[in-house]
Amino acid sequence: MKFRAVSSFFTAAAVALTVAGQPLVAQDTPEFVLELNNAAETTAGGCRLTYVATNRTGVDLSQAAYEVAVFNSSGIVSRILVLAFGALPQGKTRIVQFDISDQPCADTSRIVVNDVAECTIAEDGATGDFCLSTLTTASRASLQFGL
Repeated sequence: MKFRAVSSFFTAAAVALTVAGQPLVAQDTPEFVLELNNAAETTAGGCRLTYVATNRTGVDLSQAAYEVAVFNSSGIVSRILVLAFGALPQGKTRIVQFDISDQPCADTSRIVVNDVAECTIAEDGATGDFCLSTLTTASRASLQFGL
């Protein structure tokens, strides 16, 4: 009798842990989300870009920066910028603004992520391609933004 009671208890406990633990075991795909959230004209005649970066890679980053190409309204690359987000712990979201001087938003057609400028894991200083391979881009602005 005791064996059945103990066995039933462990079976019930195993089922409860499996069901309760399911969300902890199933993880989302690692990603670094980079969103062009807004593009607004500046009083000086430039374009202020607001980016929202969220680190969901599963690791703390001591440095995160992306090189982007800015295209004018004729489709010509007008400049290359480095969007530096600094240290981004796992789960952290950071909002950063960058100004493009002397190029209004109306004269900007799209922005393309060209490469990773810097991507360093905080724990051991290692670098890797995961900042590009896990990159997800989005735009809420009228400008096109992506890879």
